[in-house]
Amino acid sequence: MNTSLAEALSVVLLLAVLACAVVRPWGWPEAVVALPAAAVVIGTGAISLDHARAEAERLGPVIGFLAAVLVLAQLCDDEGLFHACGAWMARTATGRPRRLLVHVFVIASVITAALSLDATVVLLTPVVFATAARLGARPKPHVYACTHLSNTASLLLPVSNLTNLLAFTASGLSFTRFAALMTLPWLAAIGVEYAAFRRFFATDLDAGAQAPPAAETPELPVFVLVVVACTLAGFVLTSALGINPAWAALAGAVVLAARALAQRRTTPAAIVRAAGVPFLAFVLALGIVVRAVVDNGLADALDHLVPAGTALPALLAVAALAAVLANVINNLPAVLVLLPLTAPAGPGAVLAVLLGVNIGPNLTYAGSLATLLWRRIVREHDTDVDIKEFTRLGLLTVPAALIAAVLALWVSLLALGG
Repeated sequence: MNTSLAEALSVVLLLAVLACAVVRPWGWPEAVVALPAAAVVIGTGAISLDHARAEAERLGPVIGFLAAVLVLAQLCDDEGLFHACGAWMARTATGRPRRLLVHVFVIASVITAALSLDATVVLLTPVVFATAARLGARPKPHVYACTHLSNTASLLLPVSNLTNLLAFTASGLSFTRFAALMTLPWLAAIGVEYAAFRRFFATDLDAGAQAPPAAETPELPVFVLVVVACTLAGFVLTSALGINPAWAALAGAVVLAARALAQRRTTPAAIVRAAGVPFLAFVLALGIVVRAVVDNGLADALDHLVPAGTALPALLAVAALAAVLANVINNLPAVLVLLPLTAPAGPGAVLAVLLGVNIGPNLTYAGSLATLLWRRIVREHDTDVDIKEFTRLGLLTVPAALIAAVLALWVSLLALGG
């Protein structure tokens, strides 16, 4: 197949895969179109078999890591962790919507960082709906916070987001160094988001609420918290020893799964479902299709747009390019495309890409799969999302948060090296 035809075919198939992921016709899993698309680009020679195999080998450990974290998050929910968080928020907010927003920001940021953005979107969002209803508060500010923080607050750790796992592999950083460099950008971005939310939703937050009715305080799942803490410590230890941190995630999931199975809180089938096998297949297939697009011209086109070095103007330009690309083709393909182009410049450029693909998706629905999933969950609660309002909020938060985070990254790189 000649290069022009291969490029056209790869682009068409990528657009089809992304459209299916956004629309999910007839409730189909994302993999229904992605897997045949990957087979077509391989079968037609749009991507060589060697490159397809190399992409699969590169994504394999990342996908395994993601599966373990998804299972870990679901088992935490089964043990009552998210229910306990909701009860704590309702009890301590004492009928004050602004205080509830603070609590949602804290809980969502911590859960996103430690258990991945999927846990915040899928497991915490319904809890926030229930908590707001219990207080008689308007749910919109708190529910919108879940989707924004599932993206923005996923900057901190390699395990917080699939894009982080990919960037972590490309950066060559240790787990602790990655976290150290991203702590200041994480705090800066969340701080900007909080200030913007207070302003944007001032009317909703000033509306009265009521103190929650007396209710039994759920027991804090101490065992689960200990396992999660040990798993995070395991990430640090395995990274220091040069072992793939996926083994630490697997160990944490196995411990919770064994306990849940012994107590009959779950079943083997439920654990397999929690791993999201169709979504994992989608990630692998999408990676191969994106690699075909990159091999057939996109890399050369973008290479002229990626600045060299890690000076502040270069970091700002890389982050802005990543944010724009994430909103055009989704953040997962964007990071797959940009990492090979920025990795030679060093960890700073890779982390700038991460800022763009994690903060940028808050601008549009299509920016990340997490936002699309959040939108479906909101509709299941008989609440619709106004696209104009969503976009206005994105315009208020994304540019400011991105600039603040890049400045913070630049300061971190100067202070810590990298």
